[in-house]
This record gives sequence, structure tokens and C-alpha cells, in this order.
Amino acid sequence: MLKNIKNKIKQNQLSKPFGFVTKITPLNVIGNSLNVSIGDLVTIKSNEKNILGMVTAVSENDFVITPFSFTEGIKIGDKIYLDENGMKIPVGESLLGRVVDPFMRPIDGKGPIIYKEKIPIMQKPISPLKRGIINEPFPTGVKSIDGVLTCGKGQKVGIFAGSGVGKSTLMGMIVKGSKADIKIIALIGERGREIPEFIEQNLDGDLTNTVIIAATSDDSALIRKYGAFSAMAVAEYFKNQNNDVLFMMDSVTRFAMAQREIGLALGEPPTSKGYPPSSIMILPQLMERAGKEEGKGSITAFFTVLVEGDDTSADPIADQARSILDGHIILDRELTDMGIYPPINILKSASRVMGNVIDETHMQKARKFKRLYSLLKENEVLLRIGAYQKGTDKELDEAINKKETIENFLIQSPKNIYSFEEIKNFLFNIV
Repeated sequence: MLKNIKNKIKQNQLSKPFGFVTKITPLNVIGNSLNVSIGDLVTIKSNEKNILGMVTAVSENDFVITPFSFTEGIKIGDKIYLDENGMKIPVGESLLGRVVDPFMRPIDGKGPIIYKEKIPIMQKPISPLKRGIINEPFPTGVKSIDGVLTCGKGQKVGIFAGSGVGKSTLMGMIVKGSKADIKIIALIGERGREIPEFIEQNLDGDLTNTVIIAATSDDSALIRKYGAFSAMAVAEYFKNQNNDVLFMMDSVTRFAMAQREIGLALGEPPTSKGYPPSSIMILPQLMERAGKEEGKGSITAFFTVLVEGDDTSADPIADQARSILDGHIILDRELTDMGIYPPINILKSASRVMGNVIDETHMQKARKFKRLYSLLKENEVLLRIGAYQKGTDKELDEAINKKETIENFLIQSPKNIYSFEEIKNFLFNIV
């Protein structure tokens, strides 16, 4: 009789296994007595509150939890439970037109969202041999990009700029000008006031077929980090339904800074600019998930990178991002001083797939345009002081004659969006 009771107790666990909080630091919680692995989600029960966290380090006797919120209110001896669902988020068509947090909870005041299914946040990038060839242009409606820095469907592009140069404005122009089926915008680590401003000023309040995932600067480092991965998971969900998805993230730098906070708190050694090795390591884990997949749709991704002092070579995150991405768009503060918006420096920018997505005539015209613009920039001082005499250089003479039309091509109001064919005609008429 007693043996039967023991067997029943073994078969039906009366209580979920739990551990205990043994130490608390400003950023992390140390626990023990629970069998966990790195990446597991756990719930800390404290004062009738459930605090969600992730296991970020494990040793023989204890483990480290980084909370998704903050450590205030947690006490020594609080119980820790393993979350069996793992790192998953709910998704569905009902997300379109909404503004949500990284857990897909609505923050736009438009009521609850009904979801169809749950998907894991962390997924493997597309297998190299299953990646589709990028051979179709991805129009953005921006003359400088479509004309001389043409992007392809499934490309990963970086927008590099210092603070206040116009990244958000350019992002809004690309979102409005692109013809993607679905648009996913990840606002990571930005100021809270920038989210309604971006929606109203840069998108004109139009969220048709658009999802905004926001993790503001006052959120914990873990939420800012996984906000980017959540947004990419949503983009993958729609890509797997054969949609062409536009993914925009602002910014990679804040994402890397979040990992820097987590890594340093765990005792990782700081390297250049204080970034630990994990800050560099997670960039390809996120960026390589974008692309074109055979038999499915595509994710064309634009990642903004905040560059300190406008020097892309001195910033380790900018340098690493450039090596991973398929192209880079450099925004130049000098061009804003000259009244050229968007301030895209076409001479320092490049699209690595441009030759595969446009015809030979367009390629030749783009090269000639950049050549003429380069001559104008190289001889700018001579032209201003009147030291150059016409007839000395035929190619420079041509550039001087077309100076006004070249500069007009580079200037574009955020309200004016052009089709790909219109931009090609503008370019062909100049050169």
C-alpha cells in the first residue's frame, strides 16, 4: 500500500521544482538549487509579484539571472521557478498597424491583440545554401539610393550617421517609399518621445501593413537586447508566409550598448570603447537572419548605426557592422550644412549588390554621375576662388555645366517619393 502511494507521488509531481535567491546586485540576481542552462527563462516570485528573467551564466553551485525589469523589490530567499514555455512570443496578422513592446503587448492604447500562434525569439539564420540570389531591385523612393546606390530585395544595409544628422527622417522616407508587403520597425533604446514623433512626423500616422516594436532607453538592458531579436522574429514570421518584408532598426548601437551592460555586469573583459566580446558576437546573430530564402519571401533590412564623432572607422560597432552588411549609406553632416537633404554622401556609400539588380545602362549612368560629382568635390576650392579656367579638363567642364542638376538630384523633400522608373529617368537625363 505504502509502495503504491510512493509511486503515485513520483509520477505526479505535487510542486514545480524551484530554487532560491542567494544574492542580489544592481543588475543581476544570483540563485541556486535549480537545474538550469544559459538562455532559460525563469520567474522570481517576490511580494506576490512575478519578475521574469533570463539565466545568463551558470557555475557549479549557482547561476546568474538578468531580470527583464529591474532588481528592486527582490529579496534573499525568494523562490525561482523555471518557465517551461521558453523564449517565445505570440504573433499573427492582428499585429499589423499596432505598436507593441518586445513581448508583443500593445502600448498604443488600441485594445488587446488576438494572436494565432507562438514562435521562438531566437532562431538560426538562413542556411547559406538556402539563400536566394539577390537579383531584383528594392525601390525605396529615395533618389540618391535608387539612382546610384540601388538596393536589392533581401539585402542588408547599414545607415551610418552621427547624432541629429537625419537618420529618422531617411527611415521614414524609405518606409513610405518602399513597396514591401509588410514593414517591421524596431525602435531600440531610443527616447520615449521619439516614438510618437516618428509615427506622426516621419510616417504621417500611417501604419498600414506596419508593425512597430519599441524598447525605450528606460527599459532594462535585457529588454533592449531582446527587443531587436523579437522584431526580427516577427519579420521572419511574415517572410515565411511568402511576403517581402522591410525590416528597419534604429539603432544597432543602442542594441550593442545593451549587451555591453549585460556583459560587463557578468564580468566580461572590456575591449575597444568598453565593449565586451559578446557585443561584437551578437551582431551577426541578428543581422544574418535577414535575407532572401528559397521557396519563401525575403527580409530587406536597414540598420541604423550611431557613429560617435562622425568617424565610422573609430567605432568598433560601426566597423563590425560594415563587415557584416551588404552595403552602407553614410550620412554626412557637411551636406546638411550645405542644405542637401537627405545628406547621403554617395562617394563614401556603397551597395554591394547593385551590379546584380540593375541593367548595364543604369550601372554606367550611376558610375558617370558619381564621377562627375567626385570631380566637383575635388575641385570645389578652385571653383570657388575662380582659379579654374574652362577648357582645361573636358570632364570637369561637363561636371560644372551640370552642377545644378546634379545637386538637385541629391536633394529630396521627405514629402516627395518617386517611383523607380521616375528616378532612372531623372538620372539618365542628367548624364
